[in-house]
Amino acid sequence: MLDIKNETLERLLQDYNLTEAPLNDGVQLLADKDHRYLRDLRINLNNALSYANLTKKESYLLALAVAINEKHENLKLTFSQLAAGEGATSEEITELFALVSLMNVNNIFYRFRHFTNKEYYNQTPAGIKMSIMMNPVLGKEFFELTSLAISAVNGCEMCVNAHEQSVMQHGATEARIYDAIRLTAVVKGFINLF
Repeated sequence: MLDIKNETLERLLQDYNLTEAPLNDGVQLLADKDHRYLRDLRINLNNALSYANLTKKESYLLALAVAINEKHENLKLTFSQLAAGEGATSEEITELFALVSLMNVNNIFYRFRHFTNKEYYNQTPAGIKMSIMMNPVLGKEFFELTSLAISAVNGCEMCVNAHEQSVMQHGATEARIYDAIRLTAVVKGFINLF
């Protein structure tokens, strides 16, 4: 167990099973100064995981997708356990790993097309197989919502626009999308610090 003198940091680490993980320099600096951002971060994260337009299971799965994308081993385990505790199946959790990998392929490829905006690149077929998108275990709407979230993290404008349109066509509301992206942003900020 870490010797933490900052109560907010200690609670944050306990909330997300990070008490055995090494602290990076930024977290330690904030803790040493009893910085108010740690309180804000804990509140923001707790709020984000409880947004009205997402179930607890969906919230944890979205957080898990961001943790997978950012290669944060401790939070992958934590959010997998939390999602499973809310009824996520091993198939759904497994599919998130495939989804994140595919979005990284697509985000790089389509961002390149968008940045260069050359006819040859835009007209030549991508040749990227994406069969998991056809009948996802997670359901088409949530698969698209998660794809949108990862595309936002990875900064692919083309993919963000395409997935936002697709998730709307599958019945999502703008409020649901907004909550998913707010949650994604908060989890990304949390991961960057931890």
